[in-house]
Amino acid sequence: MKRLFIALKIEPNKTFLKSYNALQQALQFEKISWVKPENIHLTLKFLGKTPDEKLPVIRRALQQVVQDTAPFQLKIAGTGIFGSSYKPRVIWFGTEPNQDMMQLGEQVLNQLDQAGFPRDRQNFVPHLTIGRIRKIEHKKLFQEAIAAHRNDFLQETPVDKIILYQSLLKPDGAVYKPVMEFALKKE
Repeated sequence: MKRLFIALKIEPNKTFLKSYNALQQALQFEKISWVKPENIHLTLKFLGKTPDEKLPVIRRALQQVVQDTAPFQLKIAGTGIFGSSYKPRVIWFGTEPNQDMMQLGEQVLNQLDQAGFPRDRQNFVPHLTIGRIRKIEHKKLFQEAIAAHRNDFLQETPVDKIILYQSLLKPDGAVYKPVMEFALKKE
């Protein structure tokens, strides 16, 4: 059994890291588990604990997705939270509206649903988790820090492949190991 997820790898540039580091600095006294820059990604589907014998089914589903998808550019912009402003759970960077991104996300969910990995109830919302919140002591300061970065433009990045990752949980944080990569092909 492997803990698997499908994602786009994001290589943070200087502008991205400037906002990321500014948020970390502003919220340094809060209890937040920050995602390491080398682990930043945009999840398309979390599969969870998956038996090895399911890998061929996943491969076929993702090969079908990439056959129908051309590479595209994605603009990463905006900062927000999941959860309420009184009990936030996650800090994320978002993406500018992008039809290609939405179609890719939907195709991944649909193909995997047909392959036996049911869709969640939630709609696909493209985002990059940058911090998991354990506890916020100073809610007003937290809300001000998020608001200060709400409209940041972070970077434009090419989307030319999707990756099946294994998540290895280690004492010093998760390690994401690529299992298979699928280049976007449609011309």
